[in-house]
Amino acid sequence: MPESKKIKCLVIDDELPAREILKKHIDGVEALELCGTCSNAVEAISFLKDNRVDLLFLDIQMPHLLGTNFLRTLKNPPKVIFTTAYRKYAVEGFELDAVDFLLKPINFERFLKAVNKILQVNLQGNDDMATLPENHSETLPPFLYFRANRKMVKVQFNDILYIEGLNDYIKIITVNKTIITKHLLASLEEMLPSNEFIRIHKSFIIAINKIESFNADSVEIGKKEIPVGRLFKFNLNKILNSTAASQAISSHPLKKNNGGSH
Repeated sequence: MPESKKIKCLVIDDELPAREILKKHIDGVEALELCGTCSNAVEAISFLKDNRVDLLFLDIQMPHLLGTNFLRTLKNPPKVIFTTAYRKYAVEGFELDAVDFLLKPINFERFLKAVNKILQVNLQGNDDMATLPENHSETLPPFLYFRANRKMVKVQFNDILYIEGLNDYIKIITVNKTIITKHLLASLEEMLPSNEFIRIHKSFIIAINKIESFNADSVEIGKKEIPVGRLFKFNLNKILNSTAASQAISSHPLKKNNGGSH
């Protein structure tokens, strides 16, 4: 990714181990660039005067000035992800329009979930993240990043066929590759557009427009027959019978299997 299009990050935390963990996480995401670290709000104020920053990873409980109070001093603050060991600050953090709120210790999976929110509002290279339009959700870039084989891999939504949950891991089947990564299926479900994907089983999420055939108990995508869980049948039937679903799958007309009706 070109340097000019990377999201420039500043880490503000009074604890060195916390700064090191965030630095490691940031270095693991191609779309992010660490432009500096600060141990307190005073250092951060000075840094922000001379440097462009798109995203703050901001600790709340710091000496002299709380991170929340520091953020209030900024006239045009960058996007912010709060980091703290204390849940009690969560409400105040979101009142300040934080993108996310990370509880320490911060694992990479949770970090990546927060970062993907930023990637989706960084409108395809828009350099001014602080002035995004309120209706930016209509133009979300259709992809997510996942860690696989010691690197971050971009996965386009329209390439995904289905996703299978494997305990603490998921297997993402796309039109041209398979990716296995450590991630919870329920967490990923929240990050996918609900008009394009649906969970049909405790272990499967499918792309609606990739369904080739279906019956009462399963759907077929490519050569894979995927079971429909009893608790998920109602939602699937509702989607398949809706006008929106008919439009979404127009490029792959559905045909009913002889095994039953939907």
